[in-house]
Amino acid sequence: MAEPNVITKQDLIESAKTCIVENGINQLTLKAVAEGAGVTQGTVYYHFKTKEQLMIEVVEDMCKTSWERLEQMKEDTGQQGIEWMKAGLEAAYERNSSDASYHSLFFSLVAAGLHNHNIRERIGGLLAYENDVLQKQIQALAGDECCGMSPDVCSVFVNALIDGLAVQSLMRSDFDGKKVFDYLERLLAKQLGSR
Repeated sequence: MAEPNVITKQDLIESAKTCIVENGINQLTLKAVAEGAGVTQGTVYYHFKTKEQLMIEVVEDMCKTSWERLEQMKEDTGQQGIEWMKAGLEAAYERNSSDASYHSLFFSLVAAGLHNHNIRERIGGLLAYENDVLQKQIQALAGDECCGMSPDVCSVFVNALIDGLAVQSLMRSDFDGKKVFDYLERLLAKQLGSR
């Protein structure tokens, strides 16, 4: 009797990430993921019915892993407040480089979500998750007001600003992301640290 395939959904997500890093987002196919994981395409289809579903789960995994790393750093080093915010901005800056895959995937899904209700709901849920994590940190740093806004509104502005900077980074070869992120860090530190 043959042994059952013990590949997990997470293994396939990792294979997809490797495929994107090595070959680019345009070469991401369910077949390439299967080959990278050493399984049949049927195994991939068992976990992911479409390429879009795979892409959503890769983006969710990348996003949540990034936030979990920040939380783990806070627990391991005791860094919180302004230091946590600086580490978060550094992670966002790294994801905004023109060769980073996160925002390319994310914006591809945003575009697909304009015409696909399921994708729109999943991306909306991911944005809500990010806003919630940011809101808690902003609340801890600034109390009930940040930049003249409530923490829940401020978190949406900061999240949208980061995604907007990603558009600039992806579309403009002359975009000086380091300069802009350094200024954003100083601005937020001033606003959040003044409490």
